Amino acid sequence: MKVWPGTPYPLGATYDGAGTNFSVFSEVAERVELCLFDEAGRETRVALPEVTGHCWHGYLPGVEPGQRYGFRVHGPWAPEQGNRCNPAKLLLDPYAKGVYGDIAWDEAVFPYHFNSDPEVSNGRDSAPFMPRCIVHQPFFDWTGDRQLQRPWNETIIYETHVKGFTARHPDIPRELRGTYAGLAHSESIEYLKKLGITAVELMPVHYFVNDKHLLDQGLSNYWGYNSICYFAPHGAYAADKRPGAAAAEFKQMVKALHQAGIEVILDVVYNHTGEGNHMGPVLSLRGIDNAYYYQLMEDRRYYRDYTGTGNCLNMRQPHVLQLIMDSLRYWVLEMHVDGFRFDLASALARELHEVQMLNAFFDIIQQDPVTNQVKLIAEPWDLGEGGYQVGNFPSGWSEWNGKYRDCIRNFWRTREPTLTEFAYRFTGSPDLYAGNSRRPFASINFVTAHDGFTLRDLVSYNEKHNEANGEDNRDGSDDNRSWNCGIEGETTDPGVLALRVRQQRNFLATLMLSQGVPMLVAGDEAGRTQRGNNNAYCQDNEISWLDWDNVDKNLRDFVRRLIQFRRAHPVFRRRRWFQGQAIHGEGKDDIAWFDPRGEQASEQLWEGGVVHSLGIFINGENFPNPNARGEPVTDDSFYLIFNAHFEDVDFILPPNRWGMRWLKVFDTAEGWSEDGAALEAGATLSVVQRSFVLLQRQAS
Repeated sequence: MKVWPGTPYPLGATYDGAGTNFSVFSEVAERVELCLFDEAGRETRVALPEVTGHCWHGYLPGVEPGQRYGFRVHGPWAPEQGNRCNPAKLLLDPYAKGVYGDIAWDEAVFPYHFNSDPEVSNGRDSAPFMPRCIVHQPFFDWTGDRQLQRPWNETIIYETHVKGFTARHPDIPRELRGTYAGLAHSESIEYLKKLGITAVELMPVHYFVNDKHLLDQGLSNYWGYNSICYFAPHGAYAADKRPGAAAAEFKQMVKALHQAGIEVILDVVYNHTGEGNHMGPVLSLRGIDNAYYYQLMEDRRYYRDYTGTGNCLNMRQPHVLQLIMDSLRYWVLEMHVDGFRFDLASALARELHEVQMLNAFFDIIQQDPVTNQVKLIAEPWDLGEGGYQVGNFPSGWSEWNGKYRDCIRNFWRTREPTLTEFAYRFTGSPDLYAGNSRRPFASINFVTAHDGFTLRDLVSYNEKHNEANGEDNRDGSDDNRSWNCGIEGETTDPGVLALRVRQQRNFLATLMLSQGVPMLVAGDEAGRTQRGNNNAYCQDNEISWLDWDNVDKNLRDFVRRLIQFRRAHPVFRRRRWFQGQAIHGEGKDDIAWFDPRGEQASEQLWEGGVVHSLGIFINGENFPNPNARGEPVTDDSFYLIFNAHFEDVDFILPPNRWGMRWLKVFDTAEGWSEDGAALEAGATLSVVQRSFVLLQRQAS
């Protein structure tokens, strides 16, 4: 087969209309073979003829999109030195833009023989059990598409799973359910538009590994947090099963969502790969240059692990950083996504051991003209020492605000927090974000996420029920801050059911009316349950999929109106902090805090009092929130009444200074108020136990 020298860049397989250039980086390699496969699985090996700056490369005329390929790397096998090269192992291209097939968990894909010394090399050929990389077809008609660049303060995020969202949808053709095409279907898009969300945050779609130990139990890695190829969309989510077709289907999904005004944010896993620890398989980076790509212990047979998955990428190495940055740019420029949520992002800040927020990765993100223009969200923790970094990420980043989640859960189950803690969280967490020129939208507010209870389960279970995961209920968090409203699990008790519905409304209304960016988990608006499973990572079945036949339509409609209300009233999505960045604004009229007697909260209460019942005045006539042309924006003013107490509470409305008359907008105990008599200043309003009432000031 004719092979030309080619070029070291771009890395991966690049088709130019006449042939394909192949390039792979390895410092430790002594020889690299490109392996081409025909449809019958027959292999042709071609030694890459050139090496430039440790990039092994060659150009093959006539090789076109759809060609199956992989690499074999010849080099040292010396685990004690961190080197694990083995040419018997077919390796996935780290830059592959398409991957076809799945791993068959034969002993051949592991670097050692089972029941033998793991430091003795396994010489069996792994190719019959490995998926194939696919030369990518780069051409796609993006006519009319653009990134939406919706302002952060107008963003409402919907975290969802590509498969789980449509796997059971009765109005989507069966062959499209659970796919990119299913998410792009008119039924899906119409639902998202009616709900009112502005962005979908997709759980991992990079090609990922389905762990052997899960498959052996009849389970699978449903969540997908085990990436192995950072450029290739996961092929199992494509309705079109032809080799390489997943990329085009993904692009069509993005284009369809953009046409509906919905942004696409990807949950990305750059902190580790699916190759696991020293007992894991050889799939890609481990066989290409293990000691370069991974963080190793002093005993270089073993891996540092801040993620609980067995390994961490080595963020000190420039080609590791290049791999991640090239991937990010690819998904923005070629796949048109609008942003990223970085899984266990603290691990990306570990160059040695300590978390360093000014490390190379964040510097590169900041200076890159592509990545610094999209939405960047950190999951601001990992599993290592010092990994909890909520509030510490650089300017320009937003964060999953775990402190918001914990505070709001505690408040509505009538535990802590203090008034000060609640006030911080409700106003966008200025204690966390105001100090380094960040705005309220640095806080991604959430009550639930994919990891943990659904909202319905949060109010239905005190304890996790993960028996289906096969780990004797030992997995998953025990710190759920949940409350079952008096009975564990499913019940027919009407009083308990009514309270659970009210609590769900309380959480959702608090979320949508807090400053910051709300994130709603798919199905929480419709009462989805996982039957108490708070770690459904391995449940690719009805436990995790949305149940479209059992939708709580009343709750869904309540959420739709909540989102419409938030979008209609800029006072609940401010771009700037309340005056002087103060919590309670004594003497100021942009925000004020009241006890049930209608009196402003005392300094004694601010200094540490636990609060279960309070009122908040928010002034819509005087707040620094200019529009895109710099013109002032005004809104209505509101009085929010929170009663997390276990008894009804009489609230006296504030005096005339704050409003002469008030109209009820909604009451989570009753729903939305269509008509009703105005309430005068100083009037007494009885608020049902564990409920939230919103009042709107009537124009004088």
